[in-house]
Amino acid sequence: LQFGHDAGRTLYLSGDTQAIGWVDTRTFDRTGSAEASTGWCPMVLDTNGDGRIGAWTNPGEPDDPKKDKRLAGFLYGMGVSPLDDSVWYARYTYFINDWMPGVPGGLMRFVRGDNPPETCRIEYYEIPVKDGKAVAFNPRGVDLDSDGVAWVALGSGRLGRFDRRQCKAPSGPDATGQHCQEGWSFFDTPGPRFKGVTTGSADWHYLTWVDQHEVLGIGKDLPIMPGSTSDSLLVFQPESKSFVTLRVPYPLGFYARGLDGRIDDPRTGWKGRALWANYGTLATTHIEGPDTNSRIVKFQLRPNPLAK
Repeated sequence: LQFGHDAGRTLYLSGDTQAIGWVDTRTFDRTGSAEASTGWCPMVLDTNGDGRIGAWTNPGEPDDPKKDKRLAGFLYGMGVSPLDDSVWYARYTYFINDWMPGVPGGLMRFVRGDNPPETCRIEYYEIPVKDGKAVAFNPRGVDLDSDGVAWVALGSGRLGRFDRRQCKAPSGPDATGQHCQEGWSFFDTPGPRFKGVTTGSADWHYLTWVDQHEVLGIGKDLPIMPGSTSDSLLVFQPESKSFVTLRVPYPLGFYARGLDGRIDDPRTGWKGRALWANYGTLATTHIEGPDTNSRIVKFQLRPNPLAK
């Protein structure tokens, strides 16, 4: 879940396979009415180009140029753009017959408009497939930087960057996923690879968080994601295209799936700022050490080793 930047303090939710939902928290606080404060929209692409949601084809049905196209797929991590309040979801796909292959997945951009669901707008940007092979796959988490660029953690051991400004036609009859390959770029994360694999790493990344406010202290708008199988958080530095690894050393162990940042007191320097990550595998009791439970892990970075 993520809050928007609008006056209603809208709380957007993920986790559904058929629709996008939200709660207008200001309206709920004022009225206590779930009916008045909640809403949802189907995941429909405006492929007939009439500027609204109309009759659509369902997933698995042939495309019809006179109709829109409805999508399905699990909406995993999400982020809200600070520029235009658009909501971005990592659309994780799973194999269902032949109409929803397990790879590659992609990013879904959502704008609800002023009279949803009629005014809802969906755009879908699939991870590029070149020569019949996906260049990455398994998107799990997405967040936006101050320029509205989306950063997505991928289970294939890569970090993806998507810049919608590079798209020639973000919507229309051909905008069904593979229409903006020019908006994508990818970066291999550090770590070993499986034999025969030429991109990415054996690490498995989950949710993404972009440090828009320089919480960590090493730069603004740095994407950070869990090194879920490497006991770490991975901080990407776009200027140098390199990663900084924040490692929790053995034997403590660390299995992170998500993180967030918090500034408690900007006047106290590094002491008033911290990253907070979960220790959240599905079965922590199977991790080395008896009676291991879930934890919250706090990261702070001193400006120099002797800083007080």
